[in-house]
Amino acid sequence: MTATTVNPVLRVAPAAPAEAAAYFRASLAFHADVSDVAAALAALQVDGDPGFVVVDSRSTASWDQGHIPGAIHLPTALIPEQAEQLLDKSVPVVTYCWGPGCNGATRAALALAELGYQVKEMLGGFEYWAREGFEYETWETRERRTADPLTAPVDAEDCGC
Repeated sequence: MTATTVNPVLRVAPAAPAEAAAYFRASLAFHADVSDVAAALAALQVDGDPGFVVVDSRSTASWDQGHIPGAIHLPTALIPEQAEQLLDKSVPVVTYCWGPGCNGATRAALALAELGYQVKEMLGGFEYWAREGFEYETWETRERRTADPLTAPVDAEDCGC
């Protein structure tokens, strides 16, 4: 690179390590990924309690098309009137919607947080749940797709990250 070439990655300098650590620590307090949610729910079958509940914030048509087994269906618009009937404020909530191109899970997480719930958003949403090859339910059956090698390891239990 010459002195006049601007490096687009370093155009804005990286944060100081302490600032970066605080930011990434905070990010983990607000987000969970699909693989971690799946692992915790799989452990539920062995240990009995993952320590959180999963909420699908999409429409009924979307829920019927496919949802995470064991999730609670609570569309975002219904959170103010139904959350207290369906959720315990002492149990953390993990919200999801369609995928990374949708902020429905973010809106649901905000609505729940404003009602006093501890909440995280599941990154990747239902799209990445299905793309990573985890089992899901439809209105008529359970299904599982082959894991997309661009989103999940082909020959390993987890990605190692």
